[in-house]
Formats: sequence, structure tokens, C-alpha cells
Amino acid sequence: QVQLVESGGGLVQPGESLRLSCAASRSAFMIQPVGWYRQTPGKQRELVATVRSGEFPNYAHSVKGRFTISRDNTKNTVYLQMDGLKPEDSAVYYCNGYDYHRGIDVWGQGTQVTVSS
Repeated sequence: QVQLVESGGGLVQPGESLRLSCAASRSAFMIQPVGWYRQTPGKQRELVATVRSGEFPNYAHSVKGRFTISRDNTKNTVYLQMDGLKPEDSAVYYCNGYDYHRGIDVWGQGTQVTVSS
């Protein structure tokens, strides 16, 4: 059962932009999308950006000034606007959410972002 639905990944050239979206499915009303992590082969999953309802955004140092995270609580959706993309931003991006019913973190299936000329 898919609880976090991600969209927006793809292949772009350096300097271009992408916008990722992560929405909780309609049946997952106790799940709140929180933010984004990314992972490349052989490396640990790392924080990109998070924003909890009522709190300030939190960004990885490597994306500050280029990425902007936002949330729409009416749609229970989190967005990641990625500008000035670099090849080192290439990774599988995973949406992270919190399941208030079970008290655990949950993850989306991941969306591939590739930045290459």
C-alpha cells in the first residue's frame, strides 16, 4: 500500500531546475510528509531538507541557497524546488513522513534525479 506518493524526478542538465512533490495518499490521513532525503549507490541516505508543520525549514549545507522546501497542509503535500542543479545532486530522492498512528517514520518509493550534460 503506497502511503507517500512522489513525483517530479527526471533527467536535467547542470544549472536547470526540478520540482519534487510528495503527497500522503488519501487513505494515509495520519501520515504527514516531512521532507526529503537522497541516496547514491554505496552511500548512506542523507538529509536534503525537511519542514515540519509550524517549524522553520532545515537544509543540508550542500543545498542551501539552491533548494527550497515548502508544504501545503491543505493537501498534506511537501514540495522541493531544486534550482541550480549540479551533477553531484544526482541521486534517488526519498520522501520521508511521520505516521502519527503508529509513531514511526515512513518512506516513499523514491524518485530518480539525474543531472548530466
